[in-house]
Amino acid sequence: MAAFVAAILAQASDRTPWLTAILSTRFARPGAVIAGTAIALAIINAIGAIGGAIIGPRMVPNAQTLLLALALILAGGSALFPIKPPDRLSGWRIGAFLTSLVGVAILGFGDRTQFITAALAARSPTPALAAVGATIGAIVVNVAAILTGEEARGKLPLAAIRITIGILFLVVGAILGFSALRLI
Repeated sequence: MAAFVAAILAQASDRTPWLTAILSTRFARPGAVIAGTAIALAIINAIGAIGGAIIGPRMVPNAQTLLLALALILAGGSALFPIKPPDRLSGWRIGAFLTSLVGVAILGFGDRTQFITAALAARSPTPALAAVGATIGAIVVNVAAILTGEEARGKLPLAAIRITIGILFLVVGAILGFSALRLI
């Protein structure tokens, strides 16, 4: 559940839904864009969970909590800044599915959702559930962007959403960090 909620929040303030809205509008094939996006997000979050599963057992519980706090603080800090528009991939001529798959995979590799997924997987006895939760949460946000398109996305109060999510991540990350250091 934590990965699901964190992924929804991280994706809502990220460039990936913007890219998927662009691709949905460009190709007018939402099913293909959803399929490519879902597979890309599953791969990205699986890589994050594998990384967390590898390092998690080598860490003491407080270090695992500090890793999660760091992931949330970095995600919150980055959410406070305006996001740069994603490349529209207009030169790509490989179809809706492959453009979505490759474009989302490239854009999402190493992003805040993947880092949070890795940190949650490091703390979990079943890291695969962190990947599943994060993937479902990310898909929810991206499917909404795909189905509404780029024009509807532009009508949202994106700055307010981004800043609210950033502050929430910063507060939760600080609380986790202070608790891991036994300061609260």
